[in-house]
Amino acid sequence: MILETERLILRPWSDADAEELYRYASDPDIGPIAGWPVHTSVENSREIINSVLSAEGTFAVVLKSTGLPVGSIGIMKNVNIPTGKDEAEIGYWIGKPYWGQGLIPEAVRECQRYCFEELNCKRIWCGYYDGNEKSRRAQQKCGFKYHHTEKNKPCPLMNELRTEHITVLDKEEWIKML
Repeated sequence: MILETERLILRPWSDADAEELYRYASDPDIGPIAGWPVHTSVENSREIINSVLSAEGTFAVVLKSTGLPVGSIGIMKNVNIPTGKDEAEIGYWIGKPYWGQGLIPEAVRECQRYCFEELNCKRIWCGYYDGNEKSRRAQQKCGFKYHHTEKNKPCPLMNELRTEHITVLDKEEWIKML
Protein backbone atom coordinates (compact mmCIF):
# COMPACT_ATOMS: atom_id res chain seq x y z
CA MET A 1 0.00 0.00 0.00
CA ILE A 2 1.14 3.53 -0.77
CA LEU A 3 -0.07 6.76 0.85
CA GLU A 4 0.65 10.20 -0.55
CA THR A 5 0.80 13.79 0.72
CA GLU A 6 1.77 17.07 -0.91
CA ARG A 7 5.51 16.46 -0.46
CA LEU A 8 5.74 12.79 0.49
CA ILE A 9 5.13 9.24 -0.62
CA LEU A 10 4.68 6.71 2.19
CA ARG A 11 5.54 3.31 0.76
CA PRO A 12 6.91 -0.04 1.93
CA TRP A 13 10.65 -0.27 2.55
CA SER A 14 12.75 -2.30 0.09
CA ASP A 15 16.27 -3.75 0.09
CA ALA A 16 17.25 -1.00 -2.33
CA ASP A 17 16.67 1.54 0.48
CA ALA A 18 19.42 0.13 2.72
CA GLU A 19 22.04 2.75 1.84
CA GLU A 20 19.67 5.67 2.41
CA LEU A 21 18.40 4.10 5.64
CA TYR A 22 21.98 3.73 6.88
CA ARG A 23 22.72 7.37 5.97
CA TYR A 24 20.21 8.56 8.60
CA ALA A 25 19.94 5.62 11.03
CA SER A 26 23.71 5.65 11.66
CA ASP A 27 23.38 9.11 13.26
CA PRO A 28 23.53 8.78 17.08
CA ASP A 29 20.98 11.62 17.42
CA ILE A 30 18.25 9.59 15.67
CA GLY A 31 17.73 6.03 16.91
CA PRO A 32 18.66 6.12 20.58
CA ILE A 33 16.18 8.91 21.45
CA ALA A 34 13.50 6.90 19.61
CA GLY A 35 14.41 3.67 21.39
CA TRP A 36 16.61 1.78 18.93
CA PRO A 37 20.38 1.45 18.46
CA VAL A 38 22.46 3.22 15.84
CA HIS A 39 22.79 1.22 12.63
CA THR A 40 26.37 -0.03 12.20
CA SER A 41 26.55 -0.71 8.44
CA VAL A 42 24.52 -0.76 5.23
CA GLU A 43 24.16 -4.51 5.75
CA ASN A 44 22.80 -3.90 9.27
CA SER A 45 20.26 -1.48 7.77
CA ARG A 46 19.31 -4.10 5.16
CA GLU A 47 18.74 -6.63 7.96
CA ILE A 48 16.54 -4.08 9.81
CA ILE A 49 14.52 -3.52 6.62
CA ASN A 50 13.91 -7.26 6.33
CA SER A 51 13.27 -8.00 10.01
CA VAL A 52 11.59 -4.84 11.37
CA LEU A 53 10.66 -2.34 8.68
CA SER A 54 8.99 -5.01 6.54
CA ALA A 55 6.13 -5.20 9.07
CA GLU A 56 2.66 -4.44 7.77
CA GLY A 57 1.77 -0.79 8.23
CA THR A 58 5.41 0.38 8.19
CA PHE A 59 6.32 2.94 5.55
CA ALA A 60 9.43 4.63 4.23
CA VAL A 61 8.91 8.40 4.28
CA VAL A 62 10.02 9.31 0.76
CA LEU A 63 10.50 12.83 -0.58
CA LYS A 64 8.64 13.28 -3.85
CA SER A 65 11.35 15.72 -4.95
CA THR A 66 14.13 13.11 -4.78
CA GLY A 67 12.37 9.74 -4.65
CA LEU A 68 14.56 8.79 -1.68
CA PRO A 69 13.55 7.74 1.85
CA VAL A 70 14.44 10.15 4.68
CA GLY A 71 12.60 8.53 7.58
CA SER A 72 10.04 5.97 8.63
CA ILE A 73 6.51 5.91 9.97
CA GLY A 74 4.41 3.01 11.15
CA ILE A 75 0.85 2.21 12.11
CA MET A 76 0.96 -0.51 14.74
CA LYS A 77 -1.23 -2.48 17.10
CA ASN A 78 0.00 -3.61 20.52
CA VAL A 79 3.67 -2.94 19.86
CA ASN A 80 4.76 -0.18 22.25
CA ILE A 81 1.37 0.82 23.64
CA PRO A 82 -1.50 -1.60 24.33
CA THR A 83 -4.23 -0.82 21.80
CA GLY A 84 -7.88 -1.81 21.79
CA LYS A 85 -9.79 -3.36 18.90
CA ASP A 86 -10.59 0.00 17.28
CA GLU A 87 -7.26 1.65 18.10
CA ALA A 88 -3.78 1.99 16.61
CA GLU A 89 -0.42 3.49 17.49
CA ILE A 90 1.73 5.67 15.25
CA GLY A 91 5.51 5.77 15.55
CA TYR A 92 8.01 7.67 13.42
CA TRP A 93 11.47 9.13 12.95
CA ILE A 94 13.14 11.32 10.33
CA GLY A 95 16.75 12.02 9.35
CA LYS A 96 18.42 14.99 11.00
CA PRO A 97 18.80 17.07 7.78
CA TYR A 98 14.98 17.11 7.58
CA TRP A 99 14.21 18.17 11.15
CA GLY A 100 12.05 21.25 11.46
CA GLN A 101 10.55 21.09 7.96
CA GLY A 102 7.13 19.76 9.00
CA LEU A 103 7.61 16.49 7.12
CA ILE A 104 6.78 14.19 10.04
CA PRO A 105 3.59 16.11 10.95
CA GLU A 106 2.63 15.85 7.26
CA ALA A 107 3.21 12.08 7.29
CA VAL A 108 1.47 11.64 10.66
CA ARG A 109 -1.62 13.53 9.45
CA GLU A 110 -1.91 11.21 6.45
CA CYS A 111 -1.56 8.17 8.72
CA GLN A 112 -4.23 9.63 11.00
CA ARG A 113 -6.54 10.03 8.00
CA TYR A 114 -5.86 6.46 6.95
CA CYS A 115 -6.45 5.12 10.48
CA PHE A 116 -9.71 7.00 11.01
CA GLU A 117 -11.20 6.82 7.50
CA GLU A 118 -9.97 3.49 6.16
CA LEU A 119 -9.20 1.37 9.24
CA ASN A 120 -12.19 2.77 11.16
CA CYS A 121 -10.11 3.47 14.25
CA LYS A 122 -11.78 5.34 17.08
CA ARG A 123 -8.50 6.31 18.81
CA ILE A 124 -4.81 6.64 17.91
CA TRP A 125 -1.98 6.53 20.44
CA CYS A 126 1.50 7.95 20.20
CA GLY A 127 4.41 8.24 22.60
CA TYR A 128 7.80 9.81 23.12
CA TYR A 129 10.62 9.18 25.54
CA ASP A 130 11.58 11.77 28.13
CA GLY A 131 13.79 14.40 26.50
CA ASN A 132 12.56 13.90 22.93
CA GLU A 133 11.13 17.39 22.56
CA LYS A 134 10.99 17.24 18.76
CA SER A 135 8.70 14.23 18.90
CA ARG A 136 6.56 15.86 21.61
CA ARG A 137 6.12 18.97 19.46
CA ALA A 138 5.26 16.91 16.36
CA GLN A 139 2.55 15.09 18.32
CA GLN A 140 1.13 18.38 19.61
CA LYS A 141 1.05 19.82 16.06
CA CYS A 142 -0.95 16.76 14.97
CA GLY A 143 -3.57 17.13 17.70
CA PHE A 144 -2.38 14.43 20.11
CA LYS A 145 -3.10 15.27 23.75
CA TYR A 146 -1.15 14.10 26.78
CA HIS A 147 -2.71 11.00 28.37
CA HIS A 148 -0.24 9.60 30.90
CA THR A 149 3.40 8.92 31.75
CA GLU A 150 4.96 5.50 32.26
CA LYS A 151 8.13 5.46 34.36
CA ASN A 152 10.65 2.61 34.32
CA LYS A 153 9.22 1.27 31.07
CA PRO A 154 11.45 -1.31 29.39
CA CYS A 155 13.14 -0.09 26.22
CA PRO A 156 14.22 -3.54 25.03
CA LEU A 157 16.31 -2.55 21.99
CA MET A 158 18.40 -0.23 24.16
CA ASN A 159 18.39 -2.63 27.15
CA GLU A 160 17.33 0.06 29.61
CA LEU A 161 14.38 1.51 31.48
CA ARG A 162 12.94 4.84 30.35
CA THR A 163 10.15 7.29 31.04
CA GLU A 164 7.63 7.43 28.19
CA HIS A 165 4.92 10.04 27.77
CA ILE A 166 1.80 8.70 26.05
CA THR A 167 -0.48 10.88 23.93
CA VAL A 168 -3.81 10.14 22.30
CA LEU A 169 -6.16 11.45 19.62
CA ASP A 170 -9.82 10.41 19.43
CA LYS A 171 -11.65 10.39 16.11
CA GLU A 172 -14.11 13.07 17.32
CA GLU A 173 -11.21 15.43 18.11
CA TRP A 174 -9.58 14.68 14.76
CA ILE A 175 -12.81 15.54 12.92
CA LYS A 176 -12.92 18.91 14.72
CA MET A 177 -9.41 19.67 13.43
CA LEU A 178 -10.39 19.20 9.76
